[in-house]
Amino acid sequence: MRNDKENIIVEKSFKFALEIVLYCEFLEENKKYVLSRQLLRAGTSIGANVREAQNAESKVDFIHKLKLAAKEADETEYWLLICKHTPTYPFDDKLLIYVQELIKILSKIISSSKLN
Repeated sequence: MRNDKENIIVEKSFKFALEIVLYCEFLEENKKYVLSRQLLRAGTSIGANVREAQNAESKVDFIHKLKLAAKEADETEYWLLICKHTPTYPFDDKLLIYVQELIKILSKIISSSKLN
């Protein structure tokens, strides 16, 4: 059963997804289609997996879904680094900082959940 009280990772991953959508739209406007689509898929998947974890059937399922979110966050960081280091791509470091924060939060939640 879902718990609708304030949840920092749910909120942050959703806000990050919105930022990724806007950035990917900007990339598409600049005809950077291939990376835009990869980044859009991975960047929005973080929040989708976090949200799915809120309905986990067990602690093992919860951890598994958060690990999926962490993998997507890691992939998103990779695509953002590609954008950052490609001279012809527009880039703002705030997205990279944001995803690195998500990675840290997810890692902490996963490790804490394994202990309990």
